[in-house]
Amino acid sequence: MKLSVEFPSVSYREGGDGVRRLAQSIEAIGFDQLDVFDHVVMGFPTPTREAPMYPPKMPILEALMALSHLAAVTERIGLGTEVLVLPQRQPVLVAKQVSTLDTLSGGRVRLGIGVGWQASEYDALEEDFHTRGRRMDEAIELMRAYWSDENVDYQGRFYTSTAMAMEPKPPQGRRLPIWIGGNSDRALRRVAEYGDGWLATAITDADVAARCKAKIAAYAEAAGRDPDEIGYQMMLDVPPRDEAGKRFYAELDRVRARAAEVRAMGFGWGALNATAIFQAGARSIEAMVDVLGRAHDAIRSEVGS
Repeated sequence: MKLSVEFPSVSYREGGDGVRRLAQSIEAIGFDQLDVFDHVVMGFPTPTREAPMYPPKMPILEALMALSHLAAVTERIGLGTEVLVLPQRQPVLVAKQVSTLDTLSGGRVRLGIGVGWQASEYDALEEDFHTRGRRMDEAIELMRAYWSDENVDYQGRFYTSTAMAMEPKPPQGRRLPIWIGGNSDRALRRVAEYGDGWLATAITDADVAARCKAKIAAYAEAAGRDPDEIGYQMMLDVPPRDEAGKRFYAELDRVRARAAEVRAMGFGWGALNATAIFQAGARSIEAMVDVLGRAHDAIRSEVGS
């Protein structure tokens, strides 16, 4: 099983050097991927708006800017987003940013994307929340065109480009991996039609995971794609909301068992949430590195690499 770490934005509190030390330590431990979480702004509750699932003042670094720093201080580890809320952004600019990141990192980028859930964030960024799914489909097509075509001519409902060029192309070209998050039926269809992989939340019911994977396979075949070419990643944990959640990484038998469970569901990637490690009490870079190292070794001993 390959292992990804969702990089904790809170590490910025120890300065740029702290971010560097954490990233380099995660690479040295032997993890395969560093993924950065994304929200641009978070909304406070109002009389007409429920509280978001995360605290409004939760520190979140801008994902692509953070990845540029992580690329500069690491050498081998994969770099990505989990997930970038793509329809909140202008896709040609994202294509350029991701292409630049892939170029300067030596082809290490995997772009994880999703449609998001926070309407107020879309409002703040002056993007249409209600068309986000349709716009994301077009955005994927448009980005891949810019990553591969010398002369881009794309005519969509929401986005158009006529006789345009973008250089340099990313080292991975059109096949720069795009992994897609979300558990809705439309998200699963999008994975099958457009994605190189599915980024699943922490599913605990094996039957639910099997049904989702079966849907993806069926949709892929209907779209003329080989389902075996689609990758699968699942979160091993979620942000701790109770004492049992806070103890997850302290109880390595639970970590091993969960990794084995995820692998048995047919997922080739497992993701560790370092923000959850921070919330559970690892309040320094050194403490997070210690927990991540022990968790990594426990998982590798159970499911290998």
